[in-house]
Amino acid sequence: MFKDSPVRTGARASTIMTAVLAPVEGAVVALSVAPDPVFAAGMVGPGSAIDPARRPGRAVSPITGRIIKLHPHAYVVVGDDGRGVLVHLGINTVQLRGEGFELLASEGDRVAAGQPVVAWDPAVIEATGRSPVCLVVALDALADSVTDLVRGPVLAGDELFRWG
Repeated sequence: MFKDSPVRTGARASTIMTAVLAPVEGAVVALSVAPDPVFAAGMVGPGSAIDPARRPGRAVSPITGRIIKLHPHAYVVVGDDGRGVLVHLGINTVQLRGEGFELLASEGDRVAAGQPVVAWDPAVIEATGRSPVCLVVALDALADSVTDLVRGPVLAGDELFRWG
C-alpha cells in the first residue's frame, strides 16, 4: 500500500534515538498479537499495537516530520532523519472508505509529534465487525532497533517506544 513512498530508513549505523509517540489512547499490546498476520509477523516492521479506548478521539503524529502518505485509516510520517512511522487505524479499515474517520491534516503537511492527524471513532469501526486495533510500525527498521516498548495504558502523545 505504501511501497512507492520515498522512505529512506533502515539498516544503517546510527546513534540517534527517535522517540515514537502513541498516536491514540488505549492499552498497548505486543505487535505479535495484532489481529493481522502480516503486521503480527513483523513483515511491515517492528513496533507496537494499541487496543484503543472505544470513544471518539484524535490520532496524533507519532514523530515530528512530514506526512508522506495520508488515507483516512492510515498515514506515514517521515522525520528529518529519514525514518518513517506508519500508523494504521484498525484492521481492514480501508474497506470502510473513510467511514468513521475525518482527516485533520493533508498529505505533504509538516507536523509536530503529538499533532492531531485524523479524528476517528473506534466504536464505529468495531460496529462493522472489524478490529479497531491501532498499529504503529517503524518502517524499514531492524527488529532490534526498536527498544523501550511500553506496555499497558497510554494516552495519545505518550512515548510508545524508541527507535535507534
